[in-house]
Amino acid sequence: DKLDERGTQYIAFAVDGAKRMQVLINDLLTFSRVGRVSDAHVRTELDVTLDAALTNISQAVEESGAEITRPESLPTIVGDPTLMIMLWQNLIGNAIKFRHEDRPAEIRVDCEEIVDGDDEFWRFSVQDNGIGIAEEFADKVFVIFQRLHGRDVYTGTGIGLAICRKIVEYHGGEIWLDPQYREGSRFCFTIPKAGDDMSATEVALKGASA
Repeated sequence: DKLDERGTQYIAFAVDGAKRMQVLINDLLTFSRVGRVSDAHVRTELDVTLDAALTNISQAVEESGAEITRPESLPTIVGDPTLMIMLWQNLIGNAIKFRHEDRPAEIRVDCEEIVDGDDEFWRFSVQDNGIGIAEEFADKVFVIFQRLHGRDVYTGTGIGLAICRKIVEYHGGEIWLDPQYREGSRFCFTIPKAGDDMSATEVALKGASA
């Protein structure tokens, strides 16, 4: 209360910078720990991980009025359940954050089984009706620290989708932005199918060598 207006403004700048630095450090720690801290390869029910992710972002879902549709059931994979929660949370959270101001957010989760020769995997997608991403930025969005919007427009550190790619690759899959989808954004990713006769270790090794 003894500072003038300029002094108060400088303190506000310092506090804001410290807060943003803390968020950045936390995101960097999360990025660096993917696949290094737990290294879990267990049978993971994706319905359970999606439920947990939606619980974590329930406030954002409620405040935005987002409508989320999902399959009646999702498959079981071999992987890290904590990382899969983080994957769903980032993808759906992004869809809510970048929603279109002129219409309610509609987010759809889909899954299909793919057989390509000897390879069997699940292909998932998370699509929305938001502001979308230009085709020329399809690869750039997965690069760490890359932002397509100013901080004053959308908050964030530009690490979320880089974390998503790292999680998917850790599970032996691939992730990409569907350039054919024009009604918003559609992110697709694959996860190797867990065979009933394959152990968790064998699936993990197969994913790591993919």
